[in-house]
Amino acid sequence: MEIIDWIILVGTLLFIVVYGYWKTKGSRDVNDYILGGKEAKWWTVGLSVMATQASAITFLSTPGQAFHDGMGFVQFYFGLPLAMIIICMVFIPIYHKLKVYTAYEFLESRFDLKTRSLGALLFLIQRGLAAGITIYAPSIILSAVLGWKIETLNIIIGILVIIYTVSGGTKAVSVTQKQQMFVIMVGMFTAFYLVMSYLPDDINFGKALKIAGANDKLNILDFSLDFTSRYTFWSGITGGLFLALAYFGTDQSQVQRYLTGKSVRESQLGLIFNGLLKVPMQFFILLVGVMVFVFYQYNHSPLNFNPAAVQAVQNSEYAQQYQTMEKEHLILEKEKKIAQERFSAMLDMKDYALIMSAKNSIHDINIEERQNREQARALIQQVDKDLETNDKDYVFIHFILNNLPTGLIGLLLAVIFSAAMSSTSSELNALGTITTMDLFKRQQKKQHNERYYLNATKWFTLAWGIIAICFANFATLLDNLIQLVNIIGSIFYGNVLGIFLIAFFIKFIRGNAVFIAAIITQILVILLYYFTIYQYDTGEEKLGYMWLNFIGCALVILLALLFEIINRSAHVIKK
Repeated sequence: MEIIDWIILVGTLLFIVVYGYWKTKGSRDVNDYILGGKEAKWWTVGLSVMATQASAITFLSTPGQAFHDGMGFVQFYFGLPLAMIIICMVFIPIYHKLKVYTAYEFLESRFDLKTRSLGALLFLIQRGLAAGITIYAPSIILSAVLGWKIETLNIIIGILVIIYTVSGGTKAVSVTQKQQMFVIMVGMFTAFYLVMSYLPDDINFGKALKIAGANDKLNILDFSLDFTSRYTFWSGITGGLFLALAYFGTDQSQVQRYLTGKSVRESQLGLIFNGLLKVPMQFFILLVGVMVFVFYQYNHSPLNFNPAAVQAVQNSEYAQQYQTMEKEHLILEKEKKIAQERFSAMLDMKDYALIMSAKNSIHDINIEERQNREQARALIQQVDKDLETNDKDYVFIHFILNNLPTGLIGLLLAVIFSAAMSSTSSELNALGTITTMDLFKRQQKKQHNERYYLNATKWFTLAWGIIAICFANFATLLDNLIQLVNIIGSIFYGNVLGIFLIAFFIKFIRGNAVFIAAIITQILVILLYYFTIYQYDTGEEKLGYMWLNFIGCALVILLALLFEIINRSAHVIKK
């Protein structure tokens, strides 16, 4: 990091904080603070929805996910466009008609207060955890760059977000997210251009794709019915659909973004805008990760991308063993480079038999390299069980810090920090709103004016910011961050979505049946996660986590139907 990198990074972050504070300070009432005065145009709604979902985790973890596992992760988003259509047709008109501040107000009008409170509590638990992770993600980056403690960085990042989020509320979030999305997209296109320019002169984009394909990185579609596989076409359009419906339709951090729309039409256009662009954007980010993989086929890559883990093992009694593995890694790298060059030459000759021979050589070397990396992770684990051996989240930052020119390092770091701030601000804004409107206000026996609840929302937003910082200080990398966030969401979202679908479509089911069904469902889903998915690091995963969204949704609906039928039957018998 040179001076110009620091100027670009710090300047970008300070501009976003100061601009957001200056542009939106002095909210007049709760409506202005929570819904931004309902003045947002469709493009503001669309960009705000995209920026809320596009956290630092997206730009930190997704390229690393593609580097290790290829493009298959994009199947996770296949259900999203259909979810946007359903939400535009069903959810948005109801929310606007009822003039709600939160999605959970609707549950009280349809069922009762306890069901509303339960829905709000489930949101607070899962989104509070996620907010901590979105702060923790960029802390990893600066920790690697500066050598600072992650705890210190969590506090700094959290305070930056809290300043303008508490001050300006929803309007501050929406205003700053437009600048943040601009910085994000400029940075990612710059990264893609640079990684392509760093490839050998005879490797154009077409050849780079073929090299990635020879290394099994372009397996985008998986139509298998393997329920243990995390990402398949079927899990994407089922589990992904239910997750997207729950996230965009019932998660207040997203609902609050499109409730700011001037009209139903503006909110609907904003969501359709997001639905059309989200899958291509995610595809592009994964493609950046695949091109980084191709880059490392011709350039040296570390045996493990996590610098803290490498330093720990090098300073331990296992240093000699690790050095032996590194030597083996260097030999495999040379063999792979020769094999890649041979494969590239065969492509020019268009000799199918020789192409397949070269491809098989690459495949064999990949197997050896993967085994070597796994052995290195196991060795690191022996040094200290608390050390993070998974290095997916460090791949992209390693490329940035070691290969980008001065100035652009600062820009790419600004991208990741902007994404962190945009998603975290939305989460804190929603957490403060839900706590005030769904829990605090509904428990007040005495009437208070708008100013009272405005100040309460600000204080609760501040409190959730502090809680998120505290949780970030206890967070650990599980597999990789983007999957961790989605796993947390999948545990809760299906249940919440089922409650809303009952409220929309199954009119005869009443509050008591839904409340009991939701509690039982949540317990069962947590148990299902623990026994079938939690031990995935040992290779014993029995169910892809995305199916939890569908299972939770179906289970709460079936149980609520059962309890309502039993209740009505008992009532008839008594008569």
